[in-house]
Amino acid sequence: MNETRSTADAAAPGPDGYAPVDHPGVTVPEDLRRWSVNWPAYTPVDITPPELRAEALARHVPDWATDGYATPDLVRDWEQRQAVALVPFQLDKRGWPLHPQGRTGRTGRNLGKWGESAAADPIVVAGSGDERRVLLITRDDIEQEAIPGGMVDVHLGETAPKALVRELLEETGLDLRQHTAVILGQDLVDDWRNTDYAWVASTSALYQLPATVTAVAADDALDANWYPFGSLDQLEDAVAAAGRTLYAAHRPLLQRALDHLAK
Repeated sequence: MNETRSTADAAAPGPDGYAPVDHPGVTVPEDLRRWSVNWPAYTPVDITPPELRAEALARHVPDWATDGYATPDLVRDWEQRQAVALVPFQLDKRGWPLHPQGRTGRTGRNLGKWGESAAADPIVVAGSGDERRVLLITRDDIEQEAIPGGMVDVHLGETAPKALVRELLEETGLDLRQHTAVILGQDLVDDWRNTDYAWVASTSALYQLPATVTAVAADDALDANWYPFGSLDQLEDAVAAAGRTLYAAHRPLLQRALDHLAK
């Protein structure tokens, strides 16, 4: 799903009670973020897009959505999902999944699943020293420079390693099936679509090539380019010089790759 609006359009909820999908939500003070802290006045903003609301789901479930349920208490396999989650999470008394890091200021969902959506983020680095480069794409949903990647098709039996290769091939044309990746971590991602009850957790992996190769943007990518990758500051400067913005949620993943390369 590629619905996106500018920050200026992230207004208060409309008469139907829903806000734009990129609404930042209500401010959550750090001392009230944990679910164990009582906050009766908490009123998060619902950013559910029209196609995932109850009336729309009753007619049609979008191709990109795994859960065709308007509310998460209707999901029947939470025990199984919790067992395979990249980041452990709990359910509340209603049977709703709770974001592992606490309140987000937003409710509803703008993802295909309730609870954790598993993603795969392949970080492809080429060359060494002053010639080291990292491959980034321009995402078509937010038009920012990001690691090529996407959701793991868990419902089709796909694993994270297979998703890493598939996403690279689909978005950049690179076929790295014969290359060995280093798994860097499995972490929550500060994705722009996260809410209290639906969020992204990613398996990030590092691929190292001797030199850059041709990458052609496709699928969810508007463009694909190699950027200098000596440090995160250097990368951000190069992205800014190209008139673009680095996707903030991917900064920690890119820094982890740099830390691994520095060993």
